[in-house]
Amino acid sequence: MKEKIGRFQKTIKIFVLVPILIFCFFFAYINASAVEITGIDFLGQVTLPKGLYFQETPVGGLSGITYDAKNKVYYVISDDRSGSRFYTLKIDLSKGSLKNGDVIPVGVTKILDKSGNAFPPGTLDTEGIALKSKGSVFISSEGNSGKLIQPFIKEFSLSSGKELTTLPIPNKFLNDKNSQQGIRNNLAFEGLTITPNKKYLYTATENALIQDGSEAKPKTSTLCRILQYNLLTKKPEKEFLYPTEPVKPFFNVFNIFASGLSDLLALDNQGHFLTIERSFTGLMFSIKLFQVSLKGADDIHNIDSLFKINSKNIKPVKKKLLLDLSNLHILLDNIEGLTLGPVLLDGQRSLIVISDNNFKFIQRTQILAFRINTKPLLMRLLYLNKHSV
Repeated sequence: MKEKIGRFQKTIKIFVLVPILIFCFFFAYINASAVEITGIDFLGQVTLPKGLYFQETPVGGLSGITYDAKNKVYYVISDDRSGSRFYTLKIDLSKGSLKNGDVIPVGVTKILDKSGNAFPPGTLDTEGIALKSKGSVFISSEGNSGKLIQPFIKEFSLSSGKELTTLPIPNKFLNDKNSQQGIRNNLAFEGLTITPNKKYLYTATENALIQDGSEAKPKTSTLCRILQYNLLTKKPEKEFLYPTEPVKPFFNVFNIFASGLSDLLALDNQGHFLTIERSFTGLMFSIKLFQVSLKGADDIHNIDSLFKINSKNIKPVKKKLLLDLSNLHILLDNIEGLTLGPVLLDGQRSLIVISDNNFKFIQRTQILAFRINTKPLLMRLLYLNKHSV
């Protein structure tokens, strides 16, 4: 009799606890797509050798990077206007750190048009790259406003490098003959990212459109636009206002200053990102990493010119400084690209950032690695399990 009662009690516990556990895991899984970052740790850096060649091409101008978790490699776009291409790199973070010898180029793929021909030299300025699936990547080009070469966002085959599809660019981003609207030269689609569910693609202008405001100046920010595409319809849907942080020049005796939004990275499917704001202050680079949320931001895709309205009434994206890289106390170069890397041994996700050496001897191709700390543990593990394959 006691055994029957014991078995009955166990059965009751199972019937009560299992639904509760299922509900908890389901609730955690639903919320796992929203990542909360609590901190970031530096894991080390690698500087590629100057004058490095791979398969008869110079390794440089590395402006954007994306991670292929299935094949455990990174695809890195070069902005070499004489011949656009992307490299395949292996980056070893298995020991939880990054040091010399941990970064190895293993492939190079030239970018070709739909006919399988190379794009004419000087027609592309490829800056952003994002993995769509195991077979293709999207790549952004800034174009050349001085020659009325328009920016683009195209999909390319990973195996052949051949163009597959082209996303339409809203007219407000395109240059006219009178230089009254559109992107500024070399300040256009610098960044590119795709959400983990592969539904949305985001790009952003590095500085304000001509009709939206001035470019970044010393102690003065600029009004960038984040552009959202629906990859199911292959059409642009929304736009959001992203003001950069004003930067103070440092020892700027040659009056050279450049500042803007150089890349963005989708952390989840809920509109949360990491962004890099990169500035040259006259003597050194200022690099800052931000957490960004689209929640509550106004959709401005129907506003063609911010000059025609009071932009102060527009709710921009929410920003929070995650890391000022100057606090790492290392010599920083022209950091432009970032991507999530593999899951580390402690269950946290890695982050890789990379610099563009502009093919100049005085600059370096620099790769930095970080650990992103997130919470809570259960949600983090579910998220990492979902997005690490």
